[in-house]
Amino acid sequence: MDDGAKRVTRRRVRTRARLLDAAFAVFAAKGFGRVSIEEVCEAAGFSRGAFYSNFTTLDELFFALYQERADLIARQVSDALAQDGPALDVPAAVDRVTEVLLLDVDWLLVKTDFLVRAAREPAVARSLLDHRARLRRAVADRLARAQGPTPLPAALGDAEGAARAVVAAYDGVTTQLLLDKDVEAARAWLKQLLTALLAAPPAPPAPPAPPAPPPAAPEAQAPAHTPAHTPAPSTHGR
Repeated sequence: MDDGAKRVTRRRVRTRARLLDAAFAVFAAKGFGRVSIEEVCEAAGFSRGAFYSNFTTLDELFFALYQERADLIARQVSDALAQDGPALDVPAAVDRVTEVLLLDVDWLLVKTDFLVRAAREPAVARSLLDHRARLRRAVADRLARAQGPTPLPAALGDAEGAARAVVAAYDGVTTQLLLDKDVEAARAWLKQLLTALLAAPPAPPAPPAPPAPPPAAPEAQAPAHTPAHTPAPSTHGR
C-alpha cells in the first residue's frame, strides 16, 4: 500500500471513530429511535457523504457502536482477571473488575435501547447473547484455571454457574444505576455482591465426635423358682 492509500485509510478510520463517538453521545441523550442520520453527522462535524462512506444505515452504525463497546468490556474483564497468578485472589480480582467495568450511565442508556431491540428482533438478540456469552466465558475460564484455597460456594455449582451469577449481579446493579445515577454506590454494591458470590465462606469446624455410649448394665438374673408351700391336710375332726 502506498503512502497516499495509507493516509486515506487512516483518515477513514478517524472519520469512523468520530462518527461512532458522536452517535454514542446523541443516542444516550435522545434514544436511538429519536435520532436521525443528520443529527449524528452534525454532532460529528461531517456531511452525509462521510456517513455513507462508512455506514449504509443508522442501524448499522448502532450495531457497530454496541459491538465496539461490548468488545471493550469483555477485554477489560479478561485483562483484570488475568493479573493474578495461578491462585485467584478473589477480593483483589473483584476490585479490579469493578473498577474497569463500564458503569457509565450513558453506555447503559445505549445498551438498554439495544436490549429493547433485541427483545423483539432475533438477529439483534443473537448479538446481545453473544456478548453476554463472551463475558461469562472470560469469568468462567479464569475461575476454572484458578488454583488455591478459594473454593466456589457450593450453591453456584461449577465455574460456569458462578460466571452466570456474576453477569446477573452486574445486570441488577446497572439497572439500579440507571434509576439513581449513583456510580460510586453502584461500584461499591457490585463489589460486595461479587465478593459474596465468589468467595466461599470458610468451612465450619467439624463437630466433635459424639461421646461413646456408656457400657450396658449387666442383665439382672431372674430369681430361682421356689415352689409354693402347700400346707399338710388337716386331720382335725377325724
